[in-house]
Amino acid sequence: MAITVKFIGAFRGISGKSSLSIKVKGVVPLSKVIERVVEEQPKLKRVLIDPELEDPRPNTLILVNGKEISVLNGLNTIVENGDEVTFVPIVHGG
Repeated sequence: MAITVKFIGAFRGISGKSSLSIKVKGVVPLSKVIERVVEEQPKLKRVLIDPELEDPRPNTLILVNGKEISVLNGLNTIVENGDEVTFVPIVHGG
């Protein structure tokens, strides 16, 4: 089993994939899954992670099993085999 990571919009274009499978042992915090995603898809780091904050949340809506992480436990949300994490880019404009 594994965690399925889905990429929407620009993240799909940059990664060249619509999804990625991340194998984990037991349960891990979402922050560790994000580290693994960036390791496996280094091109995503510059668009996924805010360089000043070193945090993906200003640039990305992150869902775990269809729920936005702000209503869960943020980057400390526990994920396990069989879960689905989705990254949706946030477009800022004025």
